[in-house]
Amino acid sequence: MSEEMRTFGYLCPACGQTVMGTRSVFALEASNAEIECPCGKSSLDIGFDGEKYHITVPCGICGETHTAVCGPERVLQGATALGCSQTKQFCCFIGPEGTVEKNLRELAILAEKEKQQEGEGGQEAFVDNVIMYEVLSELKEIAARKDGITCGCGSHRYGMEIRRSAVDLICRDCGAKLRIPAATDRDLDDLCCHLKLVIPGKQA
Repeated sequence: MSEEMRTFGYLCPACGQTVMGTRSVFALEASNAEIECPCGKSSLDIGFDGEKYHITVPCGICGETHTAVCGPERVLQGATALGCSQTKQFCCFIGPEGTVEKNLRELAILAEKEKQQEGEGGQEAFVDNVIMYEVLSELKEIAARKDGITCGCGSHRYGMEIRRSAVDLICRDCGAKLRIPAATDRDLDDLCCHLKLVIPGKQA
């Protein structure tokens, strides 16, 4: 019988990227756990006092840190979300990996939207929210394929920057960039034609 795993996800308030970590139920019952953002500036901490879980969540929406006390059934079974006390938005997701990843992606879009609305005096964050969401979903499917997103330099490591009418894929090794338009139905149709994407990086 395979060991049951639980995935935790949050949005880093320091760098804005989504952070996910998976731990086994056994490990969560046996000791404290920490899920750190690759930028090193935030981490989600999970402590167990024998009865309740104490979860400290860096909030990517308000920038504060929240602490939640949950019973084992909330942390170890099904799917759950922890809310930001200031904005009433969810800021942390716990559950199966696919569920956490989907909710985190929506949270990242929401946070980006709010940030841009603040900076642009309430202007809509994306030219078309539905198209942007579909483009991000399609990119996730391409990324899930073997060698789905690669760079001409040979790297498989990339980051993603969401803009108002496009998504930039940026190679983490050589810094090359591929812009994916995300404003019209045609942009979405063009992307759906691609099984794989190659960032035009420096040839190795």
